[in-house]
Amino acid sequence: MQLYSPWALLLILVLPVIGIMTGRKRHTAAVRFPSLTDMKTSVVSWRLKLRPVLKLLRIVCLVLLIVALSRPRKGTKISETATEGVAIEVVADRSGSMQAEMEYRGRKLNRLETVKGVLAEFIKGNDKDLSGRSSDLVGLITFARYADTKCPLVHSHDVLLEFLRQTGIVKLRSEDGTAIGDAIALAAARLKKAEEEIERRRAQLNLRGSEDSVEADETGFKIKSKVIILLTDGINNAGQYTPLEAAKLAKDWGIKIYTIGIGSAQAYTTIQTMLGSYKVPTQDNIDEGLLKAIAENTGGFYGRAGDAKTLRKIVEKIDSLEKTEVKSVQYTQYAEQFGPWAFAALLLLCGEMLAGCTIFRKIP
Repeated sequence: MQLYSPWALLLILVLPVIGIMTGRKRHTAAVRFPSLTDMKTSVVSWRLKLRPVLKLLRIVCLVLLIVALSRPRKGTKISETATEGVAIEVVADRSGSMQAEMEYRGRKLNRLETVKGVLAEFIKGNDKDLSGRSSDLVGLITFARYADTKCPLVHSHDVLLEFLRQTGIVKLRSEDGTAIGDAIALAAARLKKAEEEIERRRAQLNLRGSEDSVEADETGFKIKSKVIILLTDGINNAGQYTPLEAAKLAKDWGIKIYTIGIGSAQAYTTIQTMLGSYKVPTQDNIDEGLLKAIAENTGGFYGRAGDAKTLRKIVEKIDSLEKTEVKSVQYTQYAEQFGPWAFAALLLLCGEMLAGCTIFRKIP
């Protein structure tokens, strides 16, 4: 709480002067008695003893009125953020070939776990080269033989990171495969749907008026660009859509695709047996020509990530190309709080006047 007119409190300094002036003995009407001897020995009543309370109530009433005059008020900070952000669909391969190992932060992890680690840095930031995508809509789609939406496009990235953490390599052989085309088509459809939904909500809120606009998270959000980040280590061998057909669909909807090929010729998988662990070389099946064509046709670029360091550099490049502009306006809305102080002063004044006319009444 703060005071709009704190200088009004200086009036409290006048109250002692008023108290001194009213406390001076004044000549009032009197009743003459032949002798005061008997009256001096009489007991003083409680009414007479407590009569100075009336003056105290009057002073407290004046203090409360002065505080009300200084206009105490309570401020509430309100922020309005208008964001022109990026809608990003992360499309990650979780087929069986992603079991091949890579080194990430000094540990041997499979390709999928390495991808998850770098993507987590990209989304939430790493206090170094990546600042995070806090103002962007980010979603997650994973695919093997079938493409699935693991997390829709959201601003709350804690939920997204939890879904990313729970993502694992496909376990059933019947679900293994690499449906790149279906994954791109699903991601493009999600981005298109999100853009239409935001525009529809903005149109509805504009019809209702500005008062309702603060209720929607997307009110000030405008999609600057739509992006798909595709990470895979294989060739398209499943699904209904061909990758180039899906890429054409994305291009028609104004969606840019960045493609990243995961893996190197020296990749291997560690197999545990009764006789110990063995490193088995894995075949490099990345269709680089296809991934380059997808990226070039949609305005993106292709990058080959043979290790975690290279993968992070590619992601950093994407992060630098897809910038987000945030405009924030903060203001304070005040609510006047002088009412309770003035009401309390009124109650004290009424109580003081009532008591003076009844219990503490004096004659003359």
